[in-house]
Amino acid sequence: MSHEFGHVEHVTVHFDDLDAMGILHNARYAVLLERALTPYWAERGVAFSGDLRSAPDVFHAVREFTITYRAPVTGVGPLAVHFWLEHFGTSSARYAFEFRSVDGKVLHADGTRSIVRLDPATLRPTAWTDAGRAVAETLLRPAPQPA
Repeated sequence: MSHEFGHVEHVTVHFDDLDAMGILHNARYAVLLERALTPYWAERGVAFSGDLRSAPDVFHAVREFTITYRAPVTGVGPLAVHFWLEHFGTSSARYAFEFRSVDGKVLHADGTRSIVRLDPATLRPTAWTDAGRAVAETLLRPAPQPA
């Protein structure tokens, strides 16, 4: 399944991700999104390795997380997470995402995740680095062209 923008990362739903009814627990979606985003950035040189100075762009806080559940995930195995950036500002960013079956036919959930990069010393918003901006540009959804 290819996309014109963003990236698709496969994550694994494990047995302990399921609730008592055998469906993916609602709280696990945020964790699985994080597990999809982390390798994308790490493969492009932005990864936490115990030293924030080596990757300052990973020091950010989630400001808002919204999700709409469309169809339950009913078991273990791979799940496709399509994510992209709708906005990348001076110190903030807003992802959009979709959780889909691996073949792309079933939309399980979709939503947004807004983050703010923080200065580790002051915990105040601070600008993304040039390296972070370069990676972010690969995820930005192109603006729609006027008809």
